[in-house]
Amino acid sequence: MPKARFSLPALISTVILLAGCGGSDVNLDASVMPDALRPMDDATTPMTDAVPPGPDAMPPGPPPTTIGTDARPARVVPPDDYDSTSPTPVIFLLHGYTASAEGQNFYFGLSSITAAMGIILVLPDGTIDRGGNRFWNADQRCCDFGGTGVDDVAYLTSLLDEIEAGYNVDTSRVYFYGHSNGGYMAYRMACDLGDRVTAIASLAGATRTNDADCARARPVSVLQIHGTADPTILFMSTREGHVGAVDGVERWASHAGCDLGMARMEEPRDFETAIGGAETTVRVYDSGCATGFVGEVWAIQGGGHVPRLRPPSTMQVVEWLLARGPVTTL
Repeated sequence: MPKARFSLPALISTVILLAGCGGSDVNLDASVMPDALRPMDDATTPMTDAVPPGPDAMPPGPPPTTIGTDARPARVVPPDDYDSTSPTPVIFLLHGYTASAEGQNFYFGLSSITAAMGIILVLPDGTIDRGGNRFWNADQRCCDFGGTGVDDVAYLTSLLDEIEAGYNVDTSRVYFYGHSNGGYMAYRMACDLGDRVTAIASLAGATRTNDADCARARPVSVLQIHGTADPTILFMSTREGHVGAVDGVERWASHAGCDLGMARMEEPRDFETAIGGAETTVRVYDSGCATGFVGEVWAIQGGGHVPRLRPPSTMQVVEWLLARGPVTTL
């Protein structure tokens, strides 16, 4: 597996920036965004913070480990046992505001899991704003605060095109997993590229503010993981337009034809190390839905914006994604 190209000081700096996503701002307003380097009070803040192409279609030589342009490259982590004759699922990891792809990967511990599980991992970075912070232009609320208008949907779509050209990708197993601003961006990709995205997972992110802005070529399965005490991106919806965790997933479930009144609760999970017991409740929407659609809310009771993840937590998310197949078009 290719090794990350960064030094220990750079890694420490990245983790500090990652922790900066968990400040006390509740509206994600540019004027009140938390200082990316400010120490945090949140008790949950971590201390570190479609037919697949056949083998004849694969280019000769080893698959690429870097894609994109010189200005915006993205690292690719192939599976340990990658086989160009076998269609392979792919996960795009989307970092939070002020963070980076490598920092987000370090926080989740994702690349070691995907490499062992036979999944291609793509690690792209957002662009840098005038404050020196990386961001994704995902929604009016988050996080192109400088109004650059950068087209991150086009950028990520180009990376998907490139990864499908260089690898034997299982195009029925394309996933996005994002944290905070990256969670917003994962929803944006499900809205704008739904005909190619199978499922998304969002930790402390939110779906698009205006539902009319979500094209939804077809339903995309969604998993929203969210701390109920998150002070940065609130768990509950607000009058100012923020879409909360449950309301957001219910939008997607409703579009997929689900019977919202038949949502069911599953056994709670122990997702967070700083909170005792199985603190994360699981609400599932899968009754009456379009074939293949599942919507879930994992609510970390008392959890904050950057939870202390138990080692199995990321594995649980990856397993959830891999269990989702393509959804029937309504």
